[in-house]
Formats: sequence, structure tokens, C-alpha cells
Amino acid sequence: MAELVFFSGTMDCGKSTLALQMDYNHRARGRGGVRFSRNDRAGGFRISSRLGLETDAVEVVDTTDFWDEVVLRRTRGIRVDYLICDEAQFYSPAQVEQLARVVDEIDVDVFAFGITADFRTRLFPGSQRLVELADRVQVLQVEALCWCGRRATHNARTVDGVMVMEGAQVVVGDVDMAGDAASAESGHMPVVGYETLCRRHFMRRVTAHGANIMARQDQLLPFEVDACLWHGAGDRTAAGGA
Repeated sequence: MAELVFFSGTMDCGKSTLALQMDYNHRARGRGGVRFSRNDRAGGFRISSRLGLETDAVEVVDTTDFWDEVVLRRTRGIRVDYLICDEAQFYSPAQVEQLARVVDEIDVDVFAFGITADFRTRLFPGSQRLVELADRVQVLQVEALCWCGRRATHNARTVDGVMVMEGAQVVVGDVDMAGDAASAESGHMPVVGYETLCRRHFMRRVTAHGANIMARQDQLLPFEVDACLWHGAGDRTAAGGA
């Protein structure tokens, strides 16, 4: 039986690579499918991976109706056994419901790929609806890493390397742009990018750019200070002053 499966993870964890691999595997077995994407880093009508893989896709817009997309192709004699839906976090809840209907009523497999939460840790409406309706939600096993080496669990938006918590929910960018703050420092336009961080550094708003500045200034991060020793030093100073 057909399924609606949501493959989720942070940025930089291989979602688009897996989408392309799954499309290849199904086509190699003689199945027919349609690739969809929205706001891909390579531009419209593409699915691209940071590993360099790239192929054409149908660009999803606000008026896209997945039921119509499948029915139109089938009435023209085009085989449609599955859909690859990349960047699914940008789909509307109504479009996710269309995908569920395609699975249930036309028996077409739907494989959706996307991040769950935005740069403010708020669920994307499309991702939320996918979690609610999917037959399976599968977290990708390839772990994105924070700059400190820990597992990255959050997507941070940066402006000139500095993490921000305000702004529109959807601003197209990439993790490769997050560290490009040097160009902004030399008088260019602000660089908007994304960075994957562990929860500790996301909550402290410490990006790789910020950590480098701290290192140059020989400043310890707050969690690297031994609280007991710090209070002890303060007590000794007070005692000496008395």
C-alpha cells in the first residue's frame, strides 16, 4: 500500500541527497515518478544537493495542486507511482493534505523531505501538517554538526555571521553563506545565511563567527568557566580585601 513518509532533519543533513537517491532507486526498478521542490538553493525548478548532485524538478508555488498534478499526468498516459517532494517545509498545510489524498485515493507513494522548525525553533506550517498526517516520520541518521563538534539540532539564521531571532519565516539562503561575514565587514551588503547549531550554542546564540571572535579576544565561553572556582576566587578576593 502507498505511504506518505516525511524525512526530516536539520539543514546540512543530506535530505536532498536522499531525495535524489530514492528517485534514482525507484526509477531503476521501472517505477515512474515526479520530482517537486520549492525555493531550492540552486534556484527554481531544481533539486540540488551540497554534494554536487542536481536535477530538474517541478517548482511548487502557492497555486500548485498535487491532486491535479497527478491526475493530469495519468490522464495523458504518464505513469506516476510516486512523488519526491523536496523542501516540503515550504508547502502549505492544504498542499500537504493534497499529498495525503493522493496516497489514499490514487495509491501513489509520497516521499517528502524537509526541515521541521525554522530559525526561531517554530514549526513550519507544512512540516507541522506532515507530522500530523504522515504514515511515518523518519529522522535522518546523517548528523549535521555544530561548529563545536556536537550534533546540530537547530537551524540558526545569521546576518554577517551574527545570529538573529527576528524576521520573515522564509528567507532563502544556505549554510555555506553563514561564515561569509568577511565580505560584509569590508563594506558589502549584509550576508544572510544559515548555520546548524547544537541546542547549547543556539540558546546562547554563539555561532562559529562569534566563537572565532571570542577566541581572538581570548575570552572563555560562559559554560567553560568552572562556577565553583569562580565563586571561590571571588571569596578569596573579598577575604583578602577585608
